[in-house]
Amino acid sequence: MDELKAAMRDDTIMVSVMAVNNEIGTLQPLKEIGELCRSRKIVFHTDAAQMLGKMPIDVDEMKIDLMSMSSHKIYGPKGIGALYVRRRPRIRLEPIMSGGGQERGLRSGTLPHSLCVGFGAACEIASKERQFDTEWIEALSEKLRKGIEDNIPQVVRNGDPEYNYPGCLNYSFAYVEGESLLMALKNIAVSSGSACTSASLEPSYVLRALGVDDELAHSSLRFGIGRFTTEDEVDFVLDLLKKHVVRLREMSPLWEMVQEGIDLKTIQWSQDEHH
Repeated sequence: MDELKAAMRDDTIMVSVMAVNNEIGTLQPLKEIGELCRSRKIVFHTDAAQMLGKMPIDVDEMKIDLMSMSSHKIYGPKGIGALYVRRRPRIRLEPIMSGGGQERGLRSGTLPHSLCVGFGAACEIASKERQFDTEWIEALSEKLRKGIEDNIPQVVRNGDPEYNYPGCLNYSFAYVEGESLLMALKNIAVSSGSACTSASLEPSYVLRALGVDDELAHSSLRFGIGRFTTEDEVDFVLDLLKKHVVRLREMSPLWEMVQEGIDLKTIQWSQDEHH
């Protein structure tokens, strides 16, 4: 919050915040941010794609002016989203494309009615099932967390352990290359970094912002748990994960040195120069 306050200027017109981080699951204090923005007469937008249907959202209490949502994040059809716009006092928006004037002139183009209906149905189901989904996901998340932390040494959980969405866990496995581990876990749909940037070989900018060094950032994996995840699947992941982390570490000379009690930070690494 202090950094947000410091970033605000007299000419700041909007603050946009991701409600739940898609890579490490960290929750942002939306109510506090909303109150701060309202006190400064700054428009507050939040990307709630990862939060919709999973956690309670009160746009009035949180003083949210604009909120974007996505259907496929709550098991609805792909290709449809929604934007909440505060009515009073009204937020005036300008269209980014012209045409038939659909969506009250804000977004031209024929509406995909089947996708709209599917999104609405997914929201209705999510509202009814949220309590059950929450308890189920929390239980599986704890099972996965304990299975990793109790059975695999030298792991680091990335993100805030208290203020987080339990369906998103991110771990760094020291002395293991994340891409190698990802390939070893080919039967499991996990990602190294966010799903949006997993094709990049650059370390996660989110983890870098947390102060995680490049080696640990490169060894990170993101695990997602949802409504249809089963206990057997979590057990399957844990068995494969332990097996392949052990195998990949056995191939690492750095891991061998650590096992021998050598502090890698005390080593003066040299590199031959070739001219």
